[in-house]
Amino acid sequence: MSNQTRGLFRCPGIEICSDLIFLVFLLIWPPGNISIITAVLRESCLHSPMYFFLKNLSFLDTCYTSYISYLECVAQLYVFITLSSTESFLLTAMAYDLCLAILKPLLYGTIMNERLSSELVAMAWVSGAIFSAFHTFNTFSLPFCGPNLVEHFFCDIPHIMCLTCADYHLNEEVGFTVSICVVMSSFALTVLSYAWIISAIVRIKAGEGRWKAFSTCSSHLTTVILFYGTGSFMYLRPASQYSPTQGHLASIFYSILTPTLNPVIYCLRNKDMKVALQKLY
Repeated sequence: MSNQTRGLFRCPGIEICSDLIFLVFLLIWPPGNISIITAVLRESCLHSPMYFFLKNLSFLDTCYTSYISYLECVAQLYVFITLSSTESFLLTAMAYDLCLAILKPLLYGTIMNERLSSELVAMAWVSGAIFSAFHTFNTFSLPFCGPNLVEHFFCDIPHIMCLTCADYHLNEEVGFTVSICVVMSSFALTVLSYAWIISAIVRIKAGEGRWKAFSTCSSHLTTVILFYGTGSFMYLRPASQYSPTQGHLASIFYSILTPTLNPVIYCLRNKDMKVALQKLY
């Protein structure tokens, strides 16, 4: 299957504008995420489970937008789904970390130790790799007879399935069902963690303490909303109902805009991270 790609929009004027926007993002997100990784590695005050998770999230976001293989569509799809699903599992682990920090602050250091945080990150990566292997096989087990023009800026499941010369509805339904079970389970655990967090915040009597607790999890909550909001709009519907224009816009959000905003979201509201980045630069 030979790979071809074209721009997102067919109007030349809009095409040029979109290229300029992508160029700006390319100049922002790698330095932003790499700066967070470097700061966490260098500063001993940031050697805690929360920043360990953040370091892995920044690594994921850097890989999201750096791995572009036009020659190997299978490899590109596998890497992309691995990164996106691993981010879903990692966000769940970060929600659990916040839940422990707010609900059991005195026991937090004992429960969320270095070993547990490492195990959670390893489980996220392994689960993401297995989940991606299923989707890659489920997609590329279909026959492709041409035309092999991918109407997107990277290889993705809805765009690839539309190119098959066989009935792909069974593969689509199986993939959709597995995705619902896996991703929604991860999302449900994240929501459950926030239900506990909100119940704990409501019980705090002091207004200042309540605001401090909410501020602790606001960055993570913003990332969760951006990630699941754009991802669900793109994938939680059959490929037969897929709209190329809507898909392109949604893809820009979850594959470009979200990884670019994550460093900003976590740095603006985090005093320790801002101090570490100032020292780094």
